[in-house]
Amino acid sequence: MSLVDPPAGSRKRDAEATRAAILEAAKAQFALLGYDCTVLRDIAREAGVDVALVKRYFGGKEALFLAALKASFGTDDVRGWDRATFPHEVATVLAGSPHIDEARTHRFQFLLRAATSPTTAPLLNVLVQDRLLGPIREWLGGAGAGARARILAATYIGFLVERLIRGAPLLGREREEYLTRVTAIFTALITEGDEPT
Repeated sequence: MSLVDPPAGSRKRDAEATRAAILEAAKAQFALLGYDCTVLRDIAREAGVDVALVKRYFGGKEALFLAALKASFGTDDVRGWDRATFPHEVATVLAGSPHIDEARTHRFQFLLRAATSPTTAPLLNVLVQDRLLGPIREWLGGAGAGARARILAATYIGFLVERLIRGAPLLGREREEYLTRVTAIFTALITEGDEPT
C-alpha cells in the first residue's frame, strides 16, 4: 500500500479511461437491448466499475444514453467526404459485408434501436438534425440542400438496413449491377440540379 497519493495527472487519466469504458459499455448494451431493457448495473459490470461511478460520471440512464448517442455521431466525417468519389465509395461499402467493420455496424444497430423506442426517438431526432442532417446540408449546399440531405440520409439508412439483413457481400454480376445503380442514386442526390417548381 502506497502512502503517497498518485499524481493528479494519473487520476485524471484514470477518470478519462473509466468514463470511456462506461461509454463503450453503454453503447454495447443499448445496441443489444435497447433503452428500455438496459440497466445501469449491467453497463457497470461490462465496464468493470461500480454502478455508483456510472451515476457519478453520467448522472443517470437518460444522460448516459444521450452521451452514448452523441459519441456515435461524428460530424467531422461529413467534412471529409469527397464529392467526386463519395457515390462510388458508399456503393462499395454497401455492397460489402456488414461484418467488415463490426464497430460501425454495432453503432448503426444502436441508432436503429434508439429510433424504434418512443422514449429515445425524440432524443435521436434532435441529434440527427444537429449532427447528421445539418452537416450534410452544409456539405451539399445549393438549391434544395435540406430536402436532398434528408433524402440522402434516408436512402443511406435504407441501404444499411438491407445490408444488415443480407449479412453477406454481394458477388459477381449482381455486385456490378448494384455498384452501378447505387453510385448513380448517390450521384443524383449530391448533384444540385434545378429547384422543383
